[in-house]
Amino acid sequence: MFLNRIKPAVPKYLLIAVAGLMWSTVGLMLCSMAYYWLKVDWLTALPLELFGVILSLAAYQFGFSGIAKKNIDRICLLPEKECIFAFQTWKSYLIIVVMITLGIILRHSPIPKRYLAIVYTTIGGALLLSSLHYYKKLRQLLILKKT
Repeated sequence: MFLNRIKPAVPKYLLIAVAGLMWSTVGLMLCSMAYYWLKVDWLTALPLELFGVILSLAAYQFGFSGIAKKNIDRICLLPEKECIFAFQTWKSYLIIVVMITLGIILRHSPIPKRYLAIVYTTIGGALLLSSLHYYKKLRQLLILKKT
């Protein structure tokens, strides 16, 4: 079939790598935005940033870590070569669009940036920590591939 010939199929380990890189990149972007917003006064910034870090650990433990593990399991069940965009489900792409839209709305809202920095640190930190699951699985797959 014509569509199968033009489909950008890649090995599963690349899907894991792309997913990990995507989670890390977005996590770093959100954390850097929060850092920029809190750069003004360290006495004000420190408690807000610590609160964001604590919340990010909770978000990682009770949400994002499980999502990453489920996504890794799903990718591992795919055929050996799959479309590069299969690193996320279609439902996840819709959630990403909603999250981007919500981020834009929040950034343009009257909420002070120092409080938004808590939210951005929470989500960014949880994404960064959860991306480590992808790298761990990628390492396992590459070690298996060598043997």
